[in-house]
Amino acid sequence: MLDIQPTEEACGATIKGVDLSAPLNKQTVEAIRSAWIEHKVIVFPEQNLTDEDLVRITNDLGSVGDDPYFVSISENTPVVALTRRADEKAPVFAEVWHTDWSFKKEPPIGTCLYSLTIPPVGGDTGFTNQQKALAEMPKALRARLEGKIALHSAAAGYGPDGAYGTREEDSDRSMKILYSEDAHDVETHAIINVHPESGKETIFGTAGYICGIEGMEHEEANQLILDLYQWQTRPEFQYTHKWQENMLVIWDNRCVLHKANGGYDGHDRELHRTTIAGAPELCL
Repeated sequence: MLDIQPTEEACGATIKGVDLSAPLNKQTVEAIRSAWIEHKVIVFPEQNLTDEDLVRITNDLGSVGDDPYFVSISENTPVVALTRRADEKAPVFAEVWHTDWSFKKEPPIGTCLYSLTIPPVGGDTGFTNQQKALAEMPKALRARLEGKIALHSAAAGYGPDGAYGTREEDSDRSMKILYSEDAHDVETHAIINVHPESGKETIFGTAGYICGIEGMEHEEANQLILDLYQWQTRPEFQYTHKWQENMLVIWDNRCVLHKANGGYDGHDRELHRTTIAGAPELCL
């Protein structure tokens, strides 16, 4: 039986009583999925996992999604290594709030992140609960968002002129990041959405990947995106995750934002990642 211990923060739960290095039966997978949907971020400490285990667990919850601007560890695995050397000078990767790959037609329903090397200080991951943010949103802000369709694009991050574009070609970043003109493609998603498994309303996406709003002038849309961002990232909606080695964290990409935090210069850090693809009816 799973031992599920919710955090005292806006989302998240620690789960013990299961060995993820062994294949899971249907009942256990269903219990894990139920906890994932309820708590949005689930944490499994003290797990000794291989990359093959990480892929198997990902497939238990859906299927392995693609990471369009990352390079996997090898041709034989979809697993991506999120690394930072002790002497690295490049900015910390993903140090802004975001929803993974929201610019895709069918964004991943979740992300798995497993820790191998964890610095003694810093390196926390922030999460912010978008169901709670919407439920507690002022009526005036919600009225401005009702029915709005956001334009999502990877250009700000992965276009040639983006944060990880040509300006990074001479950087010392240890993690290999790709850029492409394809990053300028645009996909649309409703800002206020309904989670397809829990049935709860949620906000989907945030500034960065959201580059505009259908039917709104640029300046007006930017103001609404900024106002939304200031609300959806408030401290009362957040859970700050503190890593330990051999810990697996799985989050629901449909109803939380996340961001990396620095503060560990002079220390190595390595985590392995997969995204969870879902059937179209499970995606927002």
